[in-house]
Amino acid sequence: MLWREIKLNYIKALKCRDCGKTYPPSKIFLCEKCFGALDVIYDYDSIELTKSALKKRRKTLWRYKELLPITNESCIIDLGAGFTPLHKATKLAKLLKLKELYIKDDSVNPTYSFKDRPASVAVSKALELNYKAVGCASTGNLAAATAAHAAKAGLPCYVFIPNNTELNKIVQAAAYGANIISVKGTYDNANILAFQAADIYDLAIVNVNVRPYYVEGSKTLAFEVCEQLEWETPDHVIIPMASGALLNAICKGFEELQKIGFIKKSKIKVTGAQAEGCAPIVNAFKSNSNDVTPIEKPNTIAKSLAIGDPRDGNYAIKRIKSSGGTAESVNDQEIIDAIKLLAKTEGVFTEPAGGVTIAALKKLVENGFINSDERIICYVTGNGLKTTEILLEHLEKPIEVEPNIASLENILGGALVWQK
Repeated sequence: MLWREIKLNYIKALKCRDCGKTYPPSKIFLCEKCFGALDVIYDYDSIELTKSALKKRRKTLWRYKELLPITNESCIIDLGAGFTPLHKATKLAKLLKLKELYIKDDSVNPTYSFKDRPASVAVSKALELNYKAVGCASTGNLAAATAAHAAKAGLPCYVFIPNNTELNKIVQAAAYGANIISVKGTYDNANILAFQAADIYDLAIVNVNVRPYYVEGSKTLAFEVCEQLEWETPDHVIIPMASGALLNAICKGFEELQKIGFIKKSKIKVTGAQAEGCAPIVNAFKSNSNDVTPIEKPNTIAKSLAIGDPRDGNYAIKRIKSSGGTAESVNDQEIIDAIKLLAKTEGVFTEPAGGVTIAALKKLVENGFINSDERIICYVTGNGLKTTEILLEHLEKPIEVEPNIASLENILGGALVWQK
């Protein structure tokens, strides 16, 4: 089916998660009545989409465009993000004594993280809303994703990052032509400054004043998992948490597939994972509170998750509780061990955020929370090549040899059996 043949006007409204007030889909991003978060609501009953039609479409997140908040197809900026591999992790499953384990590997997106999904949708929507420039507050991954999609869209881009962001992530965003604004302090300081800039200069800060549309890109991680499982659902999903937005979006994705009849209504346990050095959502969950106490000074190697004041944290807790899941935190050494474990067993090299997910999985197996018969999905959201400096001191050094075969005797002699 060609793009021009597809109807793209299914958006009904923006709806407040807290008070339920609705608004027309425009530039508004917070409820004017209670300042709650806004979600995009679609006319699900009239959506014209079939599973057979999906099979003919390009394998990007835009294959689900009827459930994405764009009405003008000419505004779509598609760098090929989405429909990333769902690896059946047989070796890791065997090691952990699990029956069925999958890794949803978003480390292979165009800028090597899941942030390409919301960035693609947000930059497209910014064009549709006639913004003249875009930007973001970021710990690195969103900076690169927004910059890349802005470059393709031909829009100026301004990214606000904390001044301790990994160099590789800064270089990547700068290569796409973004204006890098390094803010002294934490992500939360950068986010506040970006919020102010959005208001004063009419910038489309994708995770601030375009946020209701931005988060819609992430829910495609639920769509793809179900499609890749032949429209069956997982029993348990484990998701890394920073602001909590990713977990909320994935849950919304599963709900929407039920609404359009693509999957049966089922109970999916949802577990959120954070690093101990910045675990405000986990701390609130474990203390049985819906009020998330901010972490003023995050201290973890998982910098992409180091959001001390998570704006979607209370919503994430509600999702976790209603699903029967849990929230778990892991320390830096557990994260490093998990990165190495995933790489050595399944050939997937993740940044620390993915290490958090795998470390949490291992911890939950060990404490008996996870049933060995569950079909489990672990979301790996970024590529390890972005944060190589973290692992340098934890890996074996190269073995130096002379340029002759004799020098290999102590290394290979007896270790390999040569057969004719």
